[in-house]
Amino acid sequence: MAPRVLVSDKLSPTAVQIFKDRGVEVDYLPDLGKDKEKLLEVIGQYDGLAIRSATKVTEKLINAATRLKVIGRAGIGVDNVDIPAASRKGIIVMNTPFGNSITTAEHAVAMIFALARQIPEANASTHAGKWEKNRFMGVEITGKTLGVIGCGNIGSIVATRGVGLKMHVIAFDPFLSDKRAEELGVDKVELDELFARADFITLHTPLTDKTRNIIDAGAIAKMKNGVRIINCARGGLIVEADLIAALKSGKVAGAGIDVFEVEPAEQNALFGLENVVATPHLGASTAEAQENVALQVAEQMSDYLIKGAVSNAINMPSITAEEAPRLKPFVKLAEVLGAFVGQVTEDPITEVEILFDGSTATMNTRALISAALAGLIRPQVSDVNMVSAPIMVKERGIIVAEVKRDKSGVFDGYIKLTVKTEHRTRSIAGTCFSDGKPRFIQIKGINLDAEVGQHMLYTTNADAPGIIGLLGTVCGENGVNIANFQLGRNRPGGDAIALLYLDAPFPEKVLEQVRAHKSIDSAKRLQFDVGGI
Repeated sequence: MAPRVLVSDKLSPTAVQIFKDRGVEVDYLPDLGKDKEKLLEVIGQYDGLAIRSATKVTEKLINAATRLKVIGRAGIGVDNVDIPAASRKGIIVMNTPFGNSITTAEHAVAMIFALARQIPEANASTHAGKWEKNRFMGVEITGKTLGVIGCGNIGSIVATRGVGLKMHVIAFDPFLSDKRAEELGVDKVELDELFARADFITLHTPLTDKTRNIIDAGAIAKMKNGVRIINCARGGLIVEADLIAALKSGKVAGAGIDVFEVEPAEQNALFGLENVVATPHLGASTAEAQENVALQVAEQMSDYLIKGAVSNAINMPSITAEEAPRLKPFVKLAEVLGAFVGQVTEDPITEVEILFDGSTATMNTRALISAALAGLIRPQVSDVNMVSAPIMVKERGIIVAEVKRDKSGVFDGYIKLTVKTEHRTRSIAGTCFSDGKPRFIQIKGINLDAEVGQHMLYTTNADAPGIIGLLGTVCGENGVNIANFQLGRNRPGGDAIALLYLDAPFPEKVLEQVRAHKSIDSAKRLQFDVGGI
């Protein structure tokens, strides 16, 4: 059955056609997002939900969306989506961070010019029949210092535009590398230095706990007298009351504000100040940007629903359409390694280490980690998946460590999963052969070559004659058919393991007989989802 998507906000007809062309059924109901009750009534029929800002995706709506796999936001902001609730339900939340980058950057640059030359006020004055040439004395931007806070997609575009305008550009961004700064032609500085040096300050950072109120009275006090501040990013980055006081005192010569603490901002104390240029969140409002983000979200959602490719997800590692075929077998491998350990470990897990050796270290390890964690906790939480697993593991206080290393053995690449509890440490390693099927290559430090079966019995014992005979006898007496088996030991007379492949789940009463035998240290029945193997 073809996946089905609901478009509940206004989206380009071209985007709707993209869904159809990719084999996705689509219902275009652009006013439905405003009708909460009706949306709640129908959302259970859909695999995907494409939105803009009008649709509010609440926890209540998410709980009613029993089929929903992906939410696509045409635009960068996802304030209208309850991401934690979506993650717990295993729903991917995507946005389109690049479709409006140029448009938003250009709006910030326009604000710089508008402030420097007082264009809005001069325009209003001239239209009113005044000729106040002496009133509107501007400043040149050539040679001035532009401070860019946040040098990601949009900030880096603003920075390059500033360089092109012959401004001295300085940037603060904890994730900006020296190499990237050099490529952009900007000086990387600390925040306080940016405050002290900049003539114009423009904000291009998301709103987080660390960035909220990043410009307040204390920050303004560190700035030059006559600084001009632009915010086309997010309301809440600036303490508006502190900015108003600085604008009235002359400490801040002007401000260009496109976003506000409360939106829609139909009333705000910034309104009416002559040295404020205010626009109604127009950063992404160009015909080109609106079309771009609509097409992007349709392509991204279709690629996920049809091919399993994940791009620009807020709560899931990205998997490109190109890497998905190569990655898919190893995602399955990581999942079964986690499932194995999760089924044999009864004590609470405190730490998880995932080792990527050789070729696996060059893959999308974030996706592989998510798959391993999903398999690990599925015995306790049946509806967990790659989206919700990292959230659930974090909520349980489990420490997750990732290790990468060059090829160290006979395999081109393998994954090794080690978990720690209060009482013991367990490990298992596996790889995928050329047929794409996952294999166990080491369990409990014992090397072997074992395929993954749907129904298995795993036993540990001291290496001694008669174990296979014992297991065969118990199974035969109880009508349990052994399809295959795999043995391993670390040395003669040392630790040994056995894996039995069965046609059906191992009966509980037979399992108790196996466990009761003095030669068997432990016995666990295992079940794996072998779909796609």
